[in-house]
Order: sequence, then C-alpha cells, then structure tokens
Amino acid sequence: MQYPEPIAKLIDSYMKLPGIGAKSATRMAFYTIDMPADDVTDFAKALISAKRDLHYCSICGNITENDPCVICADKTRDQSKLIVVEQPKDVMSLEKMREYHGLYHVLHGVLSPIEGKGPEDLNITSLVKRLQDNEAIQEVILATNATPEGEATAMYISRLLKPAGLKTTRLAHGLAVGSDIEYADEMTLFKAIEGRTEI
Repeated sequence: MQYPEPIAKLIDSYMKLPGIGAKSATRMAFYTIDMPADDVTDFAKALISAKRDLHYCSICGNITENDPCVICADKTRDQSKLIVVEQPKDVMSLEKMREYHGLYHVLHGVLSPIEGKGPEDLNITSLVKRLQDNEAIQEVILATNATPEGEATAMYISRLLKPAGLKTTRLAHGLAVGSDIEYADEMTLFKAIEGRTEI
C-alpha cells in the first residue's frame, strides 16, 4: 500500500536530514500529522525563517542574523587570539564554555580528497586575508576535529601561516580522537584549549 502523496513527500523530506532513514522519517511524518495545527505552522515558519533570515558573517563565516556577527562586532573581545573551527556549531560549543573571549574563523568543512574538497572549497582564502589585514591577531588556534581530515586541515593551515611568523597552536588532545567538538563537554573543551601546543 502506498502512502498518500502529502505523507510520502513529508517522509522524503525528513529522509534528506542526516542520519534519518525510512523508518525514522515515517515515524516523524506521522508524528507531525498528529501535532496541533499551530505547532506545525510554527515549525514550518521556523524552518523558513532559519533559511531566509540567517547568513554567514562576512568577517568570520559564522552563522548570523546581522553582519558582522555579534562576536566580530564585540570590540571588548580579545583581538589577539583567533580560533579556527570547522563549522558554526563548533563556535556555539566553544562559547558555551565561557572561558574563551577571543575571535573565531569558520572554515565550513575540512580538506577531504575523497569527497573532492580542496582548499578552494573552504573559507581559507578569507582567513589568510583577515590575518594579513589585522595585525592585532598574534595567535591562531587550530580547533578542527581530531579526525584524519581535521588533522590534515590543521597541518595545511599551519604550513600556510608559518611564513607569516604567527604563533600557530593546536587544541590539546583532551578531545578523544574521532570525536566532534560539538559533543564535548565544557571541561573537556577548557582543558583542550588550556593545553594547546604550537605546531
């Protein structure tokens, strides 16, 4: 038996989300149908608003409503330190720690030859330009995930920045190899930043 077209389309839409298979998508679709109409409308509005009203900061690449983002616009932050992360969600994870008060730069991915992602596909050119234009930055902290791709990206950026004479550090391995920054607790992140080493 085939599902009615609206349900089938809703299931297909849910299956486009990462980690959602046919069974989970079907369960979510039927749950959505059983939700009160106002909740469904609010959910749909939230999806549309997130897509329409959010964009990337022209300075750091973080996700924001306003340009520049609140972090780049905050002149009270430590302008001498810049953490380089893979994704905007990593900025949120590090901010939750409330121990780091410097700047960020979001790469929007990592080097991955298997997926066809090279340096030109990442936010690296703007990082180099930003460092050339901002003499206040004295230390670049590479906070890519402890995965083979994350390590390769960190090494690539460190080699790129070496001639500039900038202090380039890497998060300490308080993070488990293969783990993502977004899932680490605040203490693990704090220890990782505290124990960073130059590369």
